[in-house]
Amino acid sequence: MRILLLTGPGGDAQGWGDMHVTESVAEAASAVGHPARIAFAETEQDFLRAVDGGGFDIVWSALYYITANERFIGRGENAMWVADVLDARGIPYIGSDSRTMREMIDKYRTHEALAARGVAVPAHHLVRSSDDVSAVRYPAFVKPMGESRSIGINDDSVVTNADELMRQVRWIEREFGQAALVEDFLPGDEFTTLVLGNGATRECLPGLVSVAPQHYGKHKVLRADLRGIGLTKISLPPSRGDEAKVLAAQAADAMNCLDHVRIDIKTDAGGALRVMEVNGIPGLKPLKSWAPQIYTLYYRSPEGEMADYRNLIRAIIAAAGTRYGIA
Repeated sequence: MRILLLTGPGGDAQGWGDMHVTESVAEAASAVGHPARIAFAETEQDFLRAVDGGGFDIVWSALYYITANERFIGRGENAMWVADVLDARGIPYIGSDSRTMREMIDKYRTHEALAARGVAVPAHHLVRSSDDVSAVRYPAFVKPMGESRSIGINDDSVVTNADELMRQVRWIEREFGQAALVEDFLPGDEFTTLVLGNGATRECLPGLVSVAPQHYGKHKVLRADLRGIGLTKISLPPSRGDEAKVLAAQAADAMNCLDHVRIDIKTDAGGALRVMEVNGIPGLKPLKSWAPQIYTLYYRSPEGEMADYRNLIRAIIAAAGTRYGIA
């Protein structure tokens, strides 16, 4: 299969990583027999030229939608969504469809969709600074509605009263131009599950997320400053891995996830596991991103972690290719 890898200014905030990561994906795909080229779309016109130019069998996009915003994701309400265009043109692509991507990018919609289908999520509210928050129970956890990679999460994200809550909501509105998702605070262990493949061949591979206690602040919260600097570790869960696997499978089914997603799960105050987020375009930085780390935990090869990375890329491409019937 010939792969068109689509990225742009928003590729790091929205998707698997920056241009260096995209080049790593291209090298890995080519190494396992799927020649890949990169299209960098700064504008909607760049994107349309790339997909209309042909010369590929399937598209793999680091972008939910086309944007010049390098800093954060947002909702892309008036933007051109990649999956919409590809669907309209009948072009195969790796990943979930546009409806699912929209639900995944909006964490409130994720919670609503999962809860409606019986999947355990925390109690949650979409809050703006003008809203009545009398229904919120404390302690609560406040984060941007449409971000990932712990963007917008800090020690002030855990709030114990309405004044603290609204202070954090106003900060999110100023910094990110979006409403806040307010959830019950989940103080327990965190799991992240790589969901790979489709149907009978789908695998859910859970990992335990941990940070040395001295690096936490006031709360056991994975702040933005702990990500990407080697402080966060992924290991095989010593317990409850099977529960995380079952819950991730329920979430993936409920949202019709395809090919490759990562589902974050945390333990509430009563000890129950609850889905926090479904990431439709997980990070793919070799050796560092969570998906490659999890894959190595389960499929470590004697050739080393870069061989594991190539095998992960092969598996993702194969999942989509089989779904479309592409050799």
